[in-house]
Amino acid sequence: MTTRIGVYPGTFDPITLGHMDIIRRGAKLVDQLVIGVTTNPSKNPMFTVEERMAMVERECATLDSDIRVVSFDLLLMDFAEREGANMIVRGLRAVADFEYEYQMAGMNQQLNDKIETVFLMADVALQPIASKLVKEIAMFNGEIGKFVTPSVREEVIARVAATGRRGG
Repeated sequence: MTTRIGVYPGTFDPITLGHMDIIRRGAKLVDQLVIGVTTNPSKNPMFTVEERMAMVERECATLDSDIRVVSFDLLLMDFAEREGANMIVRGLRAVADFEYEYQMAGMNQQLNDKIETVFLMADVALQPIASKLVKEIAMFNGEIGKFVTPSVREEVIARVAATGRRGG
């Protein structure tokens, strides 16, 4: 029997409770879940790839699943092939996510039709959470504890304070 390997890619800048929901549920679908931490050139990351990997590893350490955290800076399908994946796990929060993800899944299928894309709807309570919004709230001294774990909250607050990225 073939080992089912799934890849869950993202920037995880920072990792949110929404990401953790998808990781927990996605890990149940595969024998091993590879969390691919990447840099999106269109985003301005608060944390380095190494810091984000450490954050994800720490947050996933208590999960009872086979999870690996790997950085990548190449085409998603090439990364998935390199990891031996037969599934890409993607989280959906809203209709806008679906339109983008649907197009991406179609393109990925054209690149490699042996790797399936599986969409998981975020828990209703977690659907509004986005890393970008968490960072913006923190930069304006807002409370982010509803959106991230306590340790991630502390890291974000410390980074905002250290970089002087405070808003009005």
